[in-house]
Amino acid sequence: MAYASQNLTQKLIASHLVEGSPHPGEEVALSIDQTLTQDATGTMVMLELEAMGLDRVRTELSVQYVDHNLLQTDEKNPEDHLFLQSAARRFGLWFSKAGNGVSHPVHQAHFGRPGATMVGSDSHTCAAGALGMLAVGVGGLEVAMAMAGEPLYVTMPEVWGVELTGELPPWVSAKDVILEMLRRHGVTGGGGRIIEYHGDGVRSLSAMDRHVIANMGAELGATTSIFPADEEVRRYLAERGREDQFVELQGDEDAAYDLTERIDLSTLEPLIAAPSSPGNVTPVGEVAGEEVHQVVIGSSANPGLRDFAVVAEILRGRQVDQRVSLDINPTSREIYADMARGGWLLDLISAGARIHQSGCMGCIGMGQAPAVGRNSLRTMPRNFPGRSGTDEDSVWLCSPETAAASALTGRITDPRALEESPGLACPTPRMPEAPTIDHEMLVAPLPAEQAREVELVKGGNISALPEFDPLPDEIDLPVLLKVGDDVSTDEIMPAGSRVLPYRSNIPKISEFVYRQVDPTYPERAGGVGGGHAILGGVNYGQGSSREHAVIAPRYLGLRLVVARSFSRIHWQNLANFGVLALECDEEVYASVDQEDRIRLRGLAEALHAGREVPAVVVGNGDERQVTLRHRLSARQVEMVLAGGRIAQYAASTG
Repeated sequence: MAYASQNLTQKLIASHLVEGSPHPGEEVALSIDQTLTQDATGTMVMLELEAMGLDRVRTELSVQYVDHNLLQTDEKNPEDHLFLQSAARRFGLWFSKAGNGVSHPVHQAHFGRPGATMVGSDSHTCAAGALGMLAVGVGGLEVAMAMAGEPLYVTMPEVWGVELTGELPPWVSAKDVILEMLRRHGVTGGGGRIIEYHGDGVRSLSAMDRHVIANMGAELGATTSIFPADEEVRRYLAERGREDQFVELQGDEDAAYDLTERIDLSTLEPLIAAPSSPGNVTPVGEVAGEEVHQVVIGSSANPGLRDFAVVAEILRGRQVDQRVSLDINPTSREIYADMARGGWLLDLISAGARIHQSGCMGCIGMGQAPAVGRNSLRTMPRNFPGRSGTDEDSVWLCSPETAAASALTGRITDPRALEESPGLACPTPRMPEAPTIDHEMLVAPLPAEQAREVELVKGGNISALPEFDPLPDEIDLPVLLKVGDDVSTDEIMPAGSRVLPYRSNIPKISEFVYRQVDPTYPERAGGVGGGHAILGGVNYGQGSSREHAVIAPRYLGLRLVVARSFSRIHWQNLANFGVLALECDEEVYASVDQEDRIRLRGLAEALHAGREVPAVVVGNGDERQVTLRHRLSARQVEMVLAGGRIAQYAASTG
C-alpha cells in the first residue's frame, strides 16, 4: 500500500495522535512522553498535582528544574526550592538543583531524544526541536495533566517549511537566523504554525545553533519549531554518551508544506532587535554608534559553549569599554567547567567581565537590571517593556558577536567592523572533543514505594491553589481595563526579583497584576463584586507561558477577556482556569471604552451553538448589540463553563 509523502511534523504527530484529525484548525490530542517544569511555574504545577490527587507521574520522564528564581535575598526562594524538591520526590520526577543550569540546554544535553513529544511550563520548551523533538510550551496545568497521563489537546497548526541553503558568513551566527525570521514576520508571524527547518543549510548548523533558532520560534508566536534528527544530532548525542537514543528522522524528499520560505544563510548580516519587542529587528549597521552601558551574555536563547567562547576570543587580550558592565551567565555547570578548561573563563575575567551563577538571571529580571533609559545589549530571547526588572528599560537583543563587539567599543557595533582592528579576525572557537558531563546535580526519582512516604515541604509563603466557581449563564461585567496590541504576560503579571518570590502565594502575587500598565487595577478589581472584564488588542498575552497571568487576575475577579486576537498559550490558560476568551473586530474594539459594561446571556447555549456570541455593550447612556466570537472546542466550552480544567477533572474522576 502506497503512503503519501510526509514532512517531519506530520510524522511526529501521526506517531503520537490519540484523537482528532490532523488537519489545520482541527483539535487533536497527542500523547506526551516527557515534561519540563521550572521553578517560576513549577510550584503551581506541583500544587495542581496535589489538588488533583495524583499519586505518581505517568510520563516516560518528567524533570523539575530550578533555574529562574536563584536569588536568596530572603527565605521565599529557598523555601520554594525545598517544596519543589519534596514534590519531585513525592510524585516521581527528576530534580535539577539550583545552580545546575538553565532547563532547556540541560534537558537537551541529558534527556532530549529524537522523536519524543514534550510539553513544558515554559514558552521556550520549543528549543528541544533542535533534536527532532515535538516540544510545545504550555501553561502549567497542561503539564500537570500530561503528568497525569492525559493527552495534550492542541489546535492542529499549519506546517511552515523553511528551507535553509548556504552557510553563515563570518561574524554572523544562529541568532541572526532567527532575528531574520522576526525581521520578516514579526511577533505574530508564526501564530497557528509549526516551523520545520530543512534543506542543505541545516547541515552547517550545530545542534546548539539549532537550539538558538528553535528557542526563539516562541517569539514568532509559533506552536513549536522542528529540525531533522541527522548526523549532527547523532554526533551531539554520542559526545554525551547517548548515541543509543539516536533515531534518524527527516521529512520525505518530496514532502509538501502548508507554507514555504527560503533563507540563504550566506546572505545574512548581523541583526539586532531594538527596544521593546523581539520583532523590532534592524541591521546592526543602521543603529551603530548608540552608546551601550550593559552587555549580558547567556540565557536559553544563546546557551552553547560556543556562544561564550566566541565572546572570550573576541575579547582576548583586550578590555571592555569603561562605560560597559559585561555580565556573563553560564547556562550550565558543565559549560562553566568547559569555559574554565578551555581558558575562555580567564579571557573573560581578564577583559573585565562579571561572572554570575548558572541560571536565567537577567533574562527573567532576576538581577542584572539596567539603569533607566541606558542601552542594555543581551543575547536573550525577549525585550518586552520592564522584563529586565527596570520599568523604563532599553533592552536590545543580538548575537554574541555583536554583543562582544559592542562591549569593546561602548557603542552598538557591527562586529564586521572589528576586522579593521589589528589582529582581530572572526574567531572560530575549537570545541572540546569530550565535553564535560556532570550528573551530580540531577537527582533521580525515588522508587514508588519510597515516594509515597514523602511529605510535601511547604514554607509559609506557599498558599493553596484557589478554587474557582463555574461560569454563570448570565454575566454583566464592567470593562475594568482596556489595553492595546501585543500586551505580554510580563506586563500582565510581571516577573523579576520583586514579584517572582511570591509565585506560590496567589493572594500576594495578585497585588502586582498589571502594575506597569495600571497600578490601580488590583485595588479596583478587588473592589468590584461579581467580577469584571478586560478588553485587549491584537496578540493579547504574548510571551511567557506563566499561568499566574491568568490565575492572579482570576483571583481578583476576572471572568471575561475580549480581544482582537490572543496568543496561543495565554488563550489556552484562560480556558484552563474558567476565564471566557472572546474575540472582536476592530470596530467593536474601538467602540468599547474602559468602564463600559458587557452583558452576555444564555452563554452555554450560545457557546455550544456556534462561533458567534451575541453581546450587549452598555456605555455613555446607551445600549448597543455587538457580535463576539470564540474559538473554543466543545471540550473547552465544557471546561470553561465548569470553572476550569481542575474542576472538570475532579468531577470526571469522582
